[in-house]
Amino acid sequence: MGRFDGGCACGAVRHRTTGSPFWSMHCHCNSCRRATGSPMTSFFGMGRGQVTWEGERSFYNSSPGVTRGFCGKCGSPLFYMSTKWPGEVHLYAANLDDPNVYTPTAHVFWAEKLDWLAVSDDLPKHERSAP
Repeated sequence: MGRFDGGCACGAVRHRTTGSPFWSMHCHCNSCRRATGSPMTSFFGMGRGQVTWEGERSFYNSSPGVTRGFCGKCGSPLFYMSTKWPGEVHLYAANLDDPNVYTPTAHVFWAEKLDWLAVSDDLPKHERSAP
């Protein structure tokens, strides 16, 4: 198992983790695409107590019950939190110091996938969120 530490593009905000993620998935929802400027977002879920932060994070309430965190200096998206999962923080795999330690297990919100995005893996594809 690798470390799941990472941070923003400019280095002003860092996260350090303990333990392993609860889950890891690619999300295709419109909200995540707009928040990251990418055709899909690769997340992993950690317990909030498993993550410590260094540096000043900025916050944006993107929809009712959803908070997204980012670096106020460079704008890098850092995390997603929702009242649906009160004890979790969802971190972006692309922000990891070593993104190769991330292993996705499924796709979620497949019904919102962009038509021009070619996906050729054999991972499970859930029309909405994972069961």
